[in-house]
Amino acid sequence: MHQRRFGRTGWQVSEIGFGSWAIGADWGDVEEKDAIAALNAALDSGVSMIDTADVYGDGRAEKLIAKTLKGRGGARPIVATKAGKRLNPHVASGYNRKNLTSFVERSLRYLEVDVLDLVQLHCPMTEVFYQPETFEALERLVEEGKIRHYGVSVEKVEEGIKALQYPGVASVQIIYNMFRQRPAELFFDMARQKDVAIIVRVPLASGLLSGKFRSDSNFSAKDHRNYNRQGEAFDVGETFSGVNYEEGLQAVEELRPLLPPGATMAQWALRWILMNPAVTVTIPGAKSVRQAQENAAASDLPALSPQLMERIADIYERRIKPAVHQRW
Repeated sequence: MHQRRFGRTGWQVSEIGFGSWAIGADWGDVEEKDAIAALNAALDSGVSMIDTADVYGDGRAEKLIAKTLKGRGGARPIVATKAGKRLNPHVASGYNRKNLTSFVERSLRYLEVDVLDLVQLHCPMTEVFYQPETFEALERLVEEGKIRHYGVSVEKVEEGIKALQYPGVASVQIIYNMFRQRPAELFFDMARQKDVAIIVRVPLASGLLSGKFRSDSNFSAKDHRNYNRQGEAFDVGETFSGVNYEEGLQAVEELRPLLPPGATMAQWALRWILMNPAVTVTIPGAKSVRQAQENAAASDLPALSPQLMERIADIYERRIKPAVHQRW
């Protein structure tokens, strides 16, 4: 497993991390034993960063991570959590010191630690990025020793750019994959200039880029790939990266013949992300030991050739870009 420098924090982290949304909620039922087994498989494969959030199963993911790490002992991975989505109503004014402190203290209990490694604002509305008091509240939490670093998770490139203006922001989490390429145009270079780490989420476009789905694939009622295709529950960009499902399947079929031997399409899609040096870590989810191991193995795949990168770019330009590029 190759390591990358996590911005100016001084951390070195595995370039493949573990995203825990799937073991928390919204991806169908996952048994506790399977979730813990997947976490252990990822860690045994060299993963040294886990991403979670206080709303993944209303704390279930945080508790599963705590239980897994307690059972392992030894060196701990970096655990990044998120805060803000528990606000009800979810309004910009709620991102204040009182509420953020409450959310952080809850995550401290659920993760069973004295200090949180990294707390990220969880995809707040754009207005929050124009509230200096929100970032001042995060600074106070650092000073109080409750968090080591803070960052943001964003829906839009513009929000990431705005976040870079706050000197304390250590990381930005953003969607970037073969079907969501806009962050590489401007934002990545700006983040590198600020020495801000980039966490890439939704790397497989909610599984579209695994190459395993068909038109008649079924998703359970508890899976956001069933109930959020039009953005009914949250930002539609979180589901299949905002790509129309049938159109995404057609693009996958055009990508499939380009797949080099010895790799799954999911691994290939992860390796494509790692081709960009601005990326610090990407956080695919896993609900099984096999998925966790295959994700981690993507770190050791050979680099994609310039010719192959051009072919992928062409498919994006023709099939995907017109519908999604300027939306986020």
